[in-house]
Amino acid sequence: MKPYIKENEWSIIEHGFDPEKHEISESLFSIGNGHMGQRANFEETYTGSSLQGSYMAGVYYPDKTRVGWWKNGYPEYFAKVLNSTNWIGLNIVIDGEELDLNNAVVSDFTRELNMKEGYLTRSFQAELNNGRKINVTATRFVSIVQKEVGAIKYEVTPLNFSGTLGVTSYLDGDIKNTDANYDEKFWDPVNTTLSDNRASITVKTKKLDFVFCSTMETQIVKNGQVLDLKGAGEEKVKYAGLTYEAPLTENETTVIYKYAVNITNRDHDTQQLEAVAENELDKAVLKGFDKLKEEQAEAWHQKWLDSDIVIKGDVAAQQGIRFNIFQLNQTYTGEDARLNIGPKGFTGEKYGGSTYWDTEAYCLPFYLSTADEQIPKNLLIYRHNHLEKAKENARKLGFEKGALYPMVTMNGEESHNEWEITFEEIHRNGAIAYAIYNYVTYTGDKSYLGQYGIEVLAEIARFWEERVNFVKSKDVYMILGVTGPNEYENNVNNNWYTNRIASWTLEYTLEVLDYLKDSDRNLYDQWVNKLNLTEDEIVKWADIINKMYYPEDKEEGIFLQQDGFLDKELMAVSDLADKHLPLNQNWSWDRILRSCFIKQADVLQGLYFLNHEFDMETKKRNFDFYEPMTVHESSLSPCVHSILACELGYKEKAYEMYLRTARLDLDNYNNDTEDGCHITSMAGTWMSVVQGFGGMKFKNDSLILNPFIPEQWQSFSFTIRYRGARLMITVNQESIKVANKSNKTVNLVILGDELTLDGHNNLEVSH
Repeated sequence: MKPYIKENEWSIIEHGFDPEKHEISESLFSIGNGHMGQRANFEETYTGSSLQGSYMAGVYYPDKTRVGWWKNGYPEYFAKVLNSTNWIGLNIVIDGEELDLNNAVVSDFTRELNMKEGYLTRSFQAELNNGRKINVTATRFVSIVQKEVGAIKYEVTPLNFSGTLGVTSYLDGDIKNTDANYDEKFWDPVNTTLSDNRASITVKTKKLDFVFCSTMETQIVKNGQVLDLKGAGEEKVKYAGLTYEAPLTENETTVIYKYAVNITNRDHDTQQLEAVAENELDKAVLKGFDKLKEEQAEAWHQKWLDSDIVIKGDVAAQQGIRFNIFQLNQTYTGEDARLNIGPKGFTGEKYGGSTYWDTEAYCLPFYLSTADEQIPKNLLIYRHNHLEKAKENARKLGFEKGALYPMVTMNGEESHNEWEITFEEIHRNGAIAYAIYNYVTYTGDKSYLGQYGIEVLAEIARFWEERVNFVKSKDVYMILGVTGPNEYENNVNNNWYTNRIASWTLEYTLEVLDYLKDSDRNLYDQWVNKLNLTEDEIVKWADIINKMYYPEDKEEGIFLQQDGFLDKELMAVSDLADKHLPLNQNWSWDRILRSCFIKQADVLQGLYFLNHEFDMETKKRNFDFYEPMTVHESSLSPCVHSILACELGYKEKAYEMYLRTARLDLDNYNNDTEDGCHITSMAGTWMSVVQGFGGMKFKNDSLILNPFIPEQWQSFSFTIRYRGARLMITVNQESIKVANKSNKTVNLVILGDELTLDGHNNLEVSH
């Protein structure tokens, strides 16, 4: 599809209404605040193709598993974030005719997501079948200040008539998930209340007892005055609406304000939900729309101070990175350690809204550098809190000890049921261990290891100990029957990345044990006793490390993605005709599995994670071999390739991969944005700039910067938090500037030179 989003540094803008693109736009223009989110559905009735979506973080449903052939070890359910009460609804009737852009003649249509201040606005002119013409401007946001509040301002201006405006403002809880396995509705009614200008509905999940209360107030304003109107109430099962009539005067604007509060018993006592909602609604209405919007702008200003990336001279690149950062900040704010980051955030239902290894591998670095230290720490604590469930998951698959973290989860239980993923994509365990290493190395917070980290590491190590296979005749350990990060190969033996991340996890676990023994012997002894850790286990882990088998081709000087990779017919993606791409939409699964084509970074994922272990020539040989065969049909793929290409000096490839990850959804590269945006891969876009073009690494308590600037850019700058310091790094074609915005002294290595930057000082290095 030809891109249709207008390039703009601070906004996502669509001019002209195309029903064929509407569901894509519903994803792109989604709004959220980390607590709840809303797809860019129209407030008024729309009978065209649409995915209505309103989502609350942490509220999910165990939808009964649906598979063609049951296998032992499959989970009983797939956990899904629930599509919940539609709070934005406004039926608009003009002189007896309902406004519906599927039936009206629409002109001057503009939709804009203002990322700087965090709101969505839409304007259009509609000619109805009765000949009436109206202008409409609708603005809405979900507050990041008052997290349970959403607000709408809906303006109607008649252009060629005076008449009557009918408005039905409603809450509709009779909702179902598009991806429901058995077309089942997941909500039961609890209570409905109506008054002159307020309505409330409370619903409850059929399982797990999540209770959801929505309360609204509606005001109609003309000439600056709130009209004294009594709404006619309509109450149905899981539905409450209030209908008003107001006069319309030609060329005069009538404004509808709608305030809604959405709360659940995750955060409040079930018996007090309606009272709490009323109290929050009182606060919102007292502030009014304009004040709420001012607060929203100021709160977003504070977020952008820490997370913005500024690119000069390339509007497409600038828009792309800000869109990615904006969606990340809308999706996860980190205050609630019970929450994690779903691959679609609040923008759609694909993947169930659950947690994947994406969080640890791709999202953690963003929050490490742009948020308070407790926020990325909460992501680790989330996994620690699920450790007992991870141990249960391992038992279900037949393991006697250790922990296997799930591929997909809401509460720590596995809820994915494709055998090649559920049973075989076990490299996910390594991402959990690597996240602990990443957090501790970046923040210097080694106390985490003694608080939580060693327990998780030891149980993951125990899993790897049992999962490896000792081949006596070769005196090596192998890992058989796996799926690596490249999901276009299933049930392979000795995926290099899986073998390496398993062995590395054992290495790091032993390193942490040694650190605890040396630094706090009492704490070390406590953990040895609690874990019932034996000397035999430690010896076995060391033996696995020493004897792990790594497939490689010494002649080519490359690591083999798996034992049989060179038996395939090797060819580059560039040799395929366009009609074949994307493979996952044009080829049979059998054909994909037999091919050499790679979905995403696999061997290269290991070279990215464990970058410090490999010399430049090793990285180059492997990149040159694997990247040409990579189709990048995973959203997680381009960023890793961009970062490695930067390091290798492949400037054109680095920029190509950056644009692909930055504009993946805006330009609908994978032809699937209508399902929702690729939220977790958006963190990879940030990594592409900071770790790729910025060349940021950290080692031996020093922050390393080896930047280069694409020739398409005049300059780029980013702000990072690092060990209590706040640094702004600016790179242009001539120099690298670092401004220390804190009172902390920082050790830097810039282009190989060791430097010290004191608090509230600046430095500049030529390149």
